[in-house]
Amino acid sequence: MTAELVRGQNHPLSKSRVEIRVSAGTPVLALVSTGDDEGRSTGPESLAHPGARALPGLEVPQTIAGGHRFTVDLDAVAEAVHRLRVVLVLPPGGPVRFGAVPASYVAVAEPEGAELAGYTLTGLESETAVVALELYRRQGAWKVRAVGQGYAGGLSALLVDAGLPAPAAAELAAAATGLVASGDITLAAMPTGAAPTVPRGLRAPLDAAPPTPQAPEPPDPIPVSDVPLAAGSGPAGDTAGGPPSISYAHPRRRRTSTEPPEPAPRAAEPDEPGRPPRPVAGDASGWSMDERLYNQVWGMFEDMARTVAAYRSAVEFADSRMDRELDEALSDPRHRLGGSGDGARATARARREELVAQARAVLDRDLAQLVAESEVVEPALPAAYARWDNPVWHAPGTPRENPLALRLGDLSLPERPELRIPMLMRVPLERGLWIDNGRTGSEAAMAMDTDRLRRAAMDMAVAHAVRLLAVHPGDKYSVHVIDAAGAGAASLAPLVRSGVLAGPPASGAAGVTQTLARLTRRVDLVQMALRAGAPEDLPPDLDTAEQLLIVHDFPHGFDDRSVTQLRYLADEGPAVGVHLLMVADRDEASAYGPLLDPLWRSLMRLSPVPDSHLADPWVHHAWTFTPDLPPQGSRVLDQALNRISEVRRSARP
Repeated sequence: MTAELVRGQNHPLSKSRVEIRVSAGTPVLALVSTGDDEGRSTGPESLAHPGARALPGLEVPQTIAGGHRFTVDLDAVAEAVHRLRVVLVLPPGGPVRFGAVPASYVAVAEPEGAELAGYTLTGLESETAVVALELYRRQGAWKVRAVGQGYAGGLSALLVDAGLPAPAAAELAAAATGLVASGDITLAAMPTGAAPTVPRGLRAPLDAAPPTPQAPEPPDPIPVSDVPLAAGSGPAGDTAGGPPSISYAHPRRRRTSTEPPEPAPRAAEPDEPGRPPRPVAGDASGWSMDERLYNQVWGMFEDMARTVAAYRSAVEFADSRMDRELDEALSDPRHRLGGSGDGARATARARREELVAQARAVLDRDLAQLVAESEVVEPALPAAYARWDNPVWHAPGTPRENPLALRLGDLSLPERPELRIPMLMRVPLERGLWIDNGRTGSEAAMAMDTDRLRRAAMDMAVAHAVRLLAVHPGDKYSVHVIDAAGAGAASLAPLVRSGVLAGPPASGAAGVTQTLARLTRRVDLVQMALRAGAPEDLPPDLDTAEQLLIVHDFPHGFDDRSVTQLRYLADEGPAVGVHLLMVADRDEASAYGPLLDPLWRSLMRLSPVPDSHLADPWVHHAWTFTPDLPPQGSRVLDQALNRISEVRRSARP
């Protein structure tokens, strides 16, 4: 089945040799731009175009056509290349913008075989060049990401954004597209008004948002330290020679699949013509309400990232324009005498303020729509996605199936800090979690007393454990605890008192060794059974439920063998249902030196206090993460644990 991608979504590629298929609504040029591990182009040789068609592992078409096919051998791509961007360009003499033609469709497929992933490029307006898809290498594996990044300034603006100097980008763009005018490129015949071939009868309207697939796999927020925040890595639009060409419209997320999932609620009609519809919970596609809400939250996250990026780009443009006008005023000798210089400076500043005010008005409009959407979405979230103060935690009943995702906290930006988007992480967890209880992580952590910070970190870990237990059916989730020094006893008391743990918290070196040995054995046995194709032959005493190991105050109580086993669980455990939640201060493990660097990198770092250490995968904003903890004095954790205990007691023979 083809994975229908949405903008920003990625999908793993299981084949090393793939075929790129383009179905455009008008004849286009299909190019490929390469980038390094930071996504930057290294020079003119990084673009494959009709005048220089071949790069290691690929060769782009020479024709201008509404349909293209070309093969990419990912194994043959140069080691220095980490990204391959599929670029569509409107040739001279054709349509003047992508918004005037039917939406294009780009897919990655097996050569002469089935499609692996596809993306419909909707929402384009004045753009004449667009990065449609990106094949990128991460940890030795290739994935495809739907980009949909358009440029009103054409191919030259796209190349500048990729890191080429403006003169070199303009020269390379002229070489790539100038062949059209000279007649060196063959124009493939295409019937007038022909529309692209889109699989399964899909035809998205030009003003529609990208379609949402059945099971989206959005990329995780990534640490700011891992993000290249270089100039030019901003949002969509032409950043050279004028304000960014960014659509500020709040996109509506809707389903375009012809298959009949459970119908989603329809948005109410606007009160007045031209105003956006009143938001409703579940206004996204999906096969269940939980999936629609998950897609809607992810769409809100993307919307906020892009509208804030548009505002920041507009402010940067206004600042650069004011600086240029001030420089011109100061360089003119006539302005140095009398009051004409003061007038020129005042005019430049007034223009800057006018541009910023316009951008702020658009930002406020979009954020107001997101606030309204958040106000109706938050009360409708299921327990797995909801805050601890949501009434859903007091509703009777137990889940019958595993959740789609888990709420780890909230994300916000300084432009509207009170607007918090739920940070949802797919489950089963594909990577472990690390709650940093050190005081060097952020200013808020440095300002807090050490004991209070450690208690807050352990309380946060317990809250995550209770949430995981509460949103999984019956005994389908087991929690183990290593608290070698017993310093987390106060936070662990609700878990111990309710009897929901797989065993008492392990203490001392002996307890650490036994717990790690038991979980390591489980990983080994499940891996061997899966490799042998006989998962039913597991020992009867093996707990087949998902396992969570909470490790407190690492590395206290750990010897070299235990550290090796912990790294093994972090690397191999998630694939077979063993997950790690570390509560630790990295500085306390500094004696191990670089030995533990792979462990820390493999875990997603969270903070028990607000901290701006996460970035989105589109425009790399530094988002403020705020942990979601039960309200002070609330008994919601105890009530959830009591329900879990009752369910488990009733299920025992």
